[in-house]
Amino acid sequence: MSIPSGAPVAVPQVPEAVHRRRWAILAVLMFSLLIVVLDNSILNVAVKTIASPSPTGLGATQSELEWAINSYTLVFAGLLFTAGLLGDRIGRKKVLLFGIVLFGAGSAFAAMSGSPAELITWRAVMGFGAAFVMPATLAVLMNVFERDEQPKAIGIWAGSVGLGIAIGPITGGLLLEHFWWGSIFLVNVPVVVLALIAMVVLVPDSRDPKPGRLDPVGVVLSIIGLVLLVYGIIRGGELADFTDASVLLPVIGGLAVLVVFVLHEKRSSSPAIDVSYFRKPAFSAAVAAIALVFFALMGVTFFSAFYMQSVRGWSALQSGLLILPLAVAQMVFAPRARLVVDRFGARAVCTVGMLMVAAGLAAFALFDATTPVWVMCVVFFVQGTGMAHVMPPVTVAVMQALPREKAGSGSAVNNTFRQVGGALGIAVLGSVLSAVYRGDIEGHLDAVPAAARDVAGESIEATLGVAEKMGPAGTPLVAAAHDAFMSAMHVTAIGSACVALVGTIVVALFLPGRAPAGQEAAQDEEAVPAPAGR
Repeated sequence: MSIPSGAPVAVPQVPEAVHRRRWAILAVLMFSLLIVVLDNSILNVAVKTIASPSPTGLGATQSELEWAINSYTLVFAGLLFTAGLLGDRIGRKKVLLFGIVLFGAGSAFAAMSGSPAELITWRAVMGFGAAFVMPATLAVLMNVFERDEQPKAIGIWAGSVGLGIAIGPITGGLLLEHFWWGSIFLVNVPVVVLALIAMVVLVPDSRDPKPGRLDPVGVVLSIIGLVLLVYGIIRGGELADFTDASVLLPVIGGLAVLVVFVLHEKRSSSPAIDVSYFRKPAFSAAVAAIALVFFALMGVTFFSAFYMQSVRGWSALQSGLLILPLAVAQMVFAPRARLVVDRFGARAVCTVGMLMVAAGLAAFALFDATTPVWVMCVVFFVQGTGMAHVMPPVTVAVMQALPREKAGSGSAVNNTFRQVGGALGIAVLGSVLSAVYRGDIEGHLDAVPAAARDVAGESIEATLGVAEKMGPAGTPLVAAAHDAFMSAMHVTAIGSACVALVGTIVVALFLPGRAPAGQEAAQDEEAVPAPAGR
């Protein structure tokens, strides 16, 4: 079929040699992303073991467990934006290799931790490395696929998150049944070695050909603002009180610094990121949806491990297997989400997806100590299906709003909002869970020795630990702890579902609907930048 002489022809932007091996490169990027996701999902099923006294675990308190997760999140979220900018400037392959090496080293030392404080420190090092891995994988993807294939590639990239969610808990459960708790971190080391070899051989380097002047003021402001904000959020969850001065001061300070950052970027002749993109409703709605989804899900993920292991009495491996339906749903549907979006539009698909996520979260409010396993599997499958139809379309909306050469910055924005939303979810929903649990269990601690009452009321694990030491006299306390936790989980689940409903409203109002075919093609042509150098 001949092409009319007046018809615009899309000029390929990717060198032919890179284009030919694009799917192999995507496999390497998924492998790199898998390392980061795998570690966090393994840790979720290991929290009970790490909370156990030595030699089984480290005897970590509820607060120390939260910091083992949040030290990673704090450093990760604080450096994501900077890591994305450095990738655009000095080369995405270089920062990807640096991040993987640092993550592997942090994993090895975390495995050898002799105390909760050491574990928290090395988890922060792992977060430092992961901050350079996550945005680089998506930025490289955007530079090895042509625009028309990017939605498919992003769907597969997002599906690899589901693979990590599936492999992580199962791997963690197997390791914890046969080895010591540190093996959940040591397993990262051989994976890192394989990823490094594959990256060196296959992944091309890319960078912004015209990065402009360095914006050190913007970079420093972004780090300070994000670290203060995330720290304040985490501190609020730790205290279960967001009115405390140690919470309000860093949160307000972080927001103030981020406002100064935005004002600086608007006036800068060479801004780190063009904040005018946030004026686009679709772009802002996409990043808001990312934050809200992870706000709701991260909080639920944190307490569901205690529900399955402490209340239901399942092992870490059994708990991991129960997450399998959520992971399978993401792996199956995320790569195909673009087909549904092509037919119905991003607004309709993401709205239905958010409703499914909200329904899955609300279902936790109906769970009790005897809920059938098949019901839980259905709920997790619904959640995974919903996420699979939200994350790829909103990620495409964020990444395709920016020029290809700014892919690192776009990926950093995408991941920063996800991490801040996740940290906020763990902090806020964790504090709700803690407050309701404490209120319900306090009336049942009369039989507990006075010196142990404060500790016994901290969490369900702490209560069960005290009850075990009491022997037969602690049996009524075990039942009371289960009842108190279930009540707290129900309240928290409703809160999570409400947050997901807010996300539903945001995407329903502001994401674009299905564009007519002709208009869609025209938009694609307008979005094609000048040919890249070969």
